[in-house]
Amino acid sequence: MSTMKRSMEINFDGLVGPTHHYAGLSFGNEASIRHRNQDANPRLAAKQGLLKMKSLADAGFPQAVLPPHERPHMPALRQLGFSGTDGQVLAAAARYPQLLSAVCSASAMWVANAATVSPSADSSDGLVHFTVANLNNYFHRALEAETTGAILAAVFADNRYFRHHPALPPVALFGDEGAANHCRLGRYDQPGIQLFVYGKEGLGGGGEPGRYPARQTREASEAVIRLHQLAPERTLLVQQNPSVIDAGVFHNDVIAVSNEQVLFYHQSAFREGVGVRDRLRRRLALLQQDFMPVEVPADRVSVADAVRTYLFNSQLLSRRDGHMTLVVPEETRQNQGMWNYLRELAAEHPLIDDIRVFNLRESMRNGGGPACLRLRVILTQEEYRAVNPRVMMTEPLFLQLNQWVDRHYRDRLDQRDLADPALLNEVRNALDDLTQLLDLGNIYPFQQ
Repeated sequence: MSTMKRSMEINFDGLVGPTHHYAGLSFGNEASIRHRNQDANPRLAAKQGLLKMKSLADAGFPQAVLPPHERPHMPALRQLGFSGTDGQVLAAAARYPQLLSAVCSASAMWVANAATVSPSADSSDGLVHFTVANLNNYFHRALEAETTGAILAAVFADNRYFRHHPALPPVALFGDEGAANHCRLGRYDQPGIQLFVYGKEGLGGGGEPGRYPARQTREASEAVIRLHQLAPERTLLVQQNPSVIDAGVFHNDVIAVSNEQVLFYHQSAFREGVGVRDRLRRRLALLQQDFMPVEVPADRVSVADAVRTYLFNSQLLSRRDGHMTLVVPEETRQNQGMWNYLRELAAEHPLIDDIRVFNLRESMRNGGGPACLRLRVILTQEEYRAVNPRVMMTEPLFLQLNQWVDRHYRDRLDQRDLADPALLNEVRNALDDLTQLLDLGNIYPFQQ
């Protein structure tokens, strides 16, 4: 095992795809529904994400990029009985606007849902484990698993260090939303505690929300624990508070975020309340590690404001000086009460002393903040050297990707544009160029 080697966390951000648009496909995601059918700007969306990646890389946080998926997803349309040329298929599908929106969705940019990742320090075989999320709850997201698996296999290709698991069976019992419902507590270079947060028990028992669906099941989390060879004493299964799901907290990462010894969360996040905090403290104490929970009280930040601003859909990042930076969306600064709270936190907390704000408006309007856009992967130095180096964010790559976006992306997209065969050709040309730029090989169906 590699637990004694110096480790680091790398954030792999999803690059927003050329078909980014506002379809309101995600029931339970209030921002997505609220901005349905508004005009989108795919070019701006991609550039906002790239600027966040580059800014964090410049600040010393290891940063990489994951490519978008091919959209429209033509294999799905053909599987549903649409036939003829690509243009004929799109023209026929245009008679079903919501279906066409679904197969054009750029939701794969939110790679917090791409997979659950366990570092080698935690797994009994000493490998980094990836389980692709099946995202079974919604059709437009359930289309992602195959391509996500191909992308992760191309980026983390060395089987001496990485083990890839396919998505769980695509049924409601094993609904799996990936790292958006998963936290890890503990030092990067030592065994830690993995916190799996589920919305309901698929086989019954326990409560569940009544207004919005609970997307993650306990049974899915238990399966991932087995696949990743995680010791029971180093995992904790807890239920998300059903009332916050009904308030629009569709994933745990909309109400909680962790990093090393810190768990930053709303007091209403978990059904067990303070019991989760106490259990985590005991588990980490057995590993001789500290625990520093930051519980945000409801009288300072309401659940409604947390959902509107995505305060907890933030990134909590360790700096080389031992302190932490909290990355938040611009919307938090526009809420005066919340901004006052964050300034107090930075002034008083012994570790979180820096707040960085990013404008991610295009992603936020579709229901995803800073944390939705990234997949966290903890790697030893040796494992890091085995990652495809072309995906690591550098000054040259940042310039190349911005030029790539300028060549291939539109600056306006709405529902009527989705049936345009020219858009499909634009996407395929863009992805063909990108796979060469990132040295990913032929990962898309149209390239096979």
